Amino acid sequence: MTDVLRQFRSFDRPVQLLALNQFTINIGFYMLMPYLAAHLSLGLGLAGWMVGLILGARNFSQQGMFLLGGSLADRFGYKPLIVAGCALRTGGFAMLGLVDSVPALLVASVATGFAGALFNPAVRAYVAADAGDRRVEAFALFNVFYQSGILLGPLIGLALTGVAFQLTCLVAAAVFLVLTVLQIRSLPERRSRDAHDSLLAGWRVALANRRFLAFSAAMIGSYVLSFQVYLALPLETRRLAGSETVGTVEVGILFGISGILAIVGQLRITAWCRQRWNHGRCLTVGLSLMGLAFTAPLLTAASPPGQVWTFLPLALSVALLTLGTVVVFPFEMDTIVTLAGDRFVATHYGLYNTICGIGIAVGNLATGAALDLARSSGIPWVPWAALVAVGGMCAAGVHVLNRSDRLEPRAVTVS
Repeated sequence: MTDVLRQFRSFDRPVQLLALNQFTINIGFYMLMPYLAAHLSLGLGLAGWMVGLILGARNFSQQGMFLLGGSLADRFGYKPLIVAGCALRTGGFAMLGLVDSVPALLVASVATGFAGALFNPAVRAYVAADAGDRRVEAFALFNVFYQSGILLGPLIGLALTGVAFQLTCLVAAAVFLVLTVLQIRSLPERRSRDAHDSLLAGWRVALANRRFLAFSAAMIGSYVLSFQVYLALPLETRRLAGSETVGTVEVGILFGISGILAIVGQLRITAWCRQRWNHGRCLTVGLSLMGLAFTAPLLTAASPPGQVWTFLPLALSVALLTLGTVVVFPFEMDTIVTLAGDRFVATHYGLYNTICGIGIAVGNLATGAALDLARSSGIPWVPWAALVAVGGMCAAGVHVLNRSDRLEPRAVTVS
C-alpha cells in the first residue's frame, strides 16, 4: 500500500480525484449488480426471459452507446459527461429498488447502462489528458482503485442485500449522488482540443483510423478471455465442487485471488515491464499469459465432481489470467491515445469499448454454448483449447502490428 500511496500523491488533483471516483463508482455498481438477477427472478417472480431482457438492455445501452458518450465528451468537455453519467446512474439505481413493473425496470436498466457509456470514455480521456507523459503510470494506478472497488463492492452488497435488496439499491444510488455533487464541486473543467469540431467529424476520424481499428480487432479476444473469470471459470468451479456451498466458497476465493493480485501487483508489474520492453512487447507478453491461463483447465475438463485437487488448476488459471490483464491494461489504454494521435481521444475510447463490447457478447454466447455442447459430445477440453488459441491469435496480431510499426502515432486530419 505504501507504493500505491506514493504513486497516488505524485499525481495532480484531477487524477487523484478520478481514481477515487472510479473506486467509489465500482463499489456502488458491484454492490448491486451481482444480486440484481436474483432480485428480479426470486424477489419479483419474473420469468427467465424477462430477467435476460432487462439485464441485456442494460448491457446493450452501455456497449452500444459508448461511441456516442465518447463523442459527446470530446464535444462538450469531460466533466459534464462524467457528472451526467453519475447523476443518471443515481436515478437508475434508485428506480431499480423502487419499481416492480417490467417497463419501469427496463427504463431503469437502460438508464444505468447509458450512464456508464457517458462517463467511462470521458474518465479515461480525462486521465490521459491530465497525466501527460505519465499515462501508463496513471492507468496502472487507476486499475488499482478500479479493482479495489470490484473487490469491496460485492461484500458490501451482500451485507445490505441480506437486509433488503431495496436498501442495496438506495445505498448505491446515494453513493452516486455523493459522487455527482463531489465532481460538480471539485473536479476541474477539462475540454478536448477538438471541442470545436462536430460529432460527425470525430466519427469520421476514428472510423478512418486503420491502425486503431486493427489494434481494436486484435484486442477483442482479450476481453473475451478476461470475462471468463465471470463465466467459464465459475461454471467449471461449481461443476467440480462437491456441493453448492463448496462451489460458492471456491468461486468467492477465485474472485479474491483476482482482485488481490491486481491490487498488490499492478504498479510493480507495470514498472518492471516498462523497464524492459516497449508497449507492443508488453501487450504481446500479457496477451500470451492470458491465453496460457486456459491451459490449466485442460487438466480438469474430464474430471468428475468432488475431487479436491481440481480447484488448484482453476486457481492457477485465474492467477495467470489476472497477471496477463494487469500487464496489458495500462499499455492498452496508452496505446489507444497514441493511435488516436491525441485527437478525439474520448471518441476513440468510446469506439474501442463498443467494438470490444460486441466481441464480449458474441464471445460469451459462443463460450457458453461450446461448454455445454462439448461436454455432451464427450470432448470437454475443446472450449478451453479454443480459449488458449484465442489468446495466441491476439498476441500474434499485436506482435505483427508492433513489428510493422503500426502501433506508432499517425497524422490526424479533420475534414
